Amino acid sequence: MAAPVSTGSVDYSRPDTWLCRPGRNDVCALPMSVTTITADGKRSVSPPIVANANAPIDCFYVYPTVSNDPGGNSDMNAGPEEIGVTFAQFSPLRTQCRLFAPLYRQITLAALRSRFTPTPMAMDAAMAYGDVVAAWKHYLAHDNKGRGVVLIGHSQGSRMITELVAKEIEGKPVHQQLISVMPIGANLNVPKGQDVGSAFKSTPLCRSASQTGCAVSYVSFRANTPPPQGSLFGRATGNDSVACNNPAALAGGAAQPKAWFSKRADVSVATGTGTPRWQALVASVDTPFFALPGLVTTQCKSDANGSYLAMTVNPDARTDDIGGDVVVGGKVVDTWGLHLIDVSLAIGDIVDLVGTQGKAYLAKTK
Repeated sequence: MAAPVSTGSVDYSRPDTWLCRPGRNDVCALPMSVTTITADGKRSVSPPIVANANAPIDCFYVYPTVSNDPGGNSDMNAGPEEIGVTFAQFSPLRTQCRLFAPLYRQITLAALRSRFTPTPMAMDAAMAYGDVVAAWKHYLAHDNKGRGVVLIGHSQGSRMITELVAKEIEGKPVHQQLISVMPIGANLNVPKGQDVGSAFKSTPLCRSASQTGCAVSYVSFRANTPPPQGSLFGRATGNDSVACNNPAALAGGAAQPKAWFSKRADVSVATGTGTPRWQALVASVDTPFFALPGLVTTQCKSDANGSYLAMTVNPDARTDDIGGDVVVGGKVVDTWGLHLIDVSLAIGDIVDLVGTQGKAYLAKTK
């Protein structure tokens, strides 16, 4: 039985309020390696991916909606779902930065599902955001020590860091320490045809790997199934559009991203059902992640369907398709796109980008 959700403030000086902190044997230190399978079927396994003990920058992560707790807001006990998604989406950055990932009393999956019933649950978005602010302020006061920092989130976590940047970072001295912010898998609004405005007033979209103080954001859909009417992602109203800049091609155009697919079954970014060939491929891998170079192509699209990262599969001897769709009752829910694998589709590029941006930031601040 889940512990009751406390309505008081969270004490982020307590170690158990963090999923990841530097120097600990926590989820961000779990063994990690990647099996790479090339188009000709050859396989290679990476050496163990270990933390950079001398990482010169920090990364601060807010995880997506994953809690299986029964109430409207989660408790502060890390379940396998919080641990699994943090491992999949955030711990690969261990090579580039010190990792900070707070627990927070997020709105739960049960609460989201209840919105589609006659009796929606009570939920407290302000409490969830207040936890993230408290964790951020504790990090700044006790851990940051003037270091540059990358903020990264997905889905609900992206909404949290978007609000955090808008309210707690822009216009304040700490904005100078923002290397980049990556609210992925949530609609980040910008004025049509512009790189800054609306959600962020002074943090533009990143257009090169050496640009700092900027944002990377996208929502992903299959190229042949763009955001439909009523889509949760990719569509904005009025004079706004949804931001899309592809970590694999920040300047625009198509690219073959460094996607890593997750083997773990306890995370929201798990590889999904897919076709029998895809299932067989997933089952044949023994490492936590696997990479399939050249299998997918991604490109930001802006058209009558919205603004989104379009993903195309290039079938070959490895597989005819990938998993990752949201499936309910045996049917794909097209309003969600490839939300479950937003981060997976570009995680290798995100790791590289954080490294390049970190070097550019340090060069500017010497």
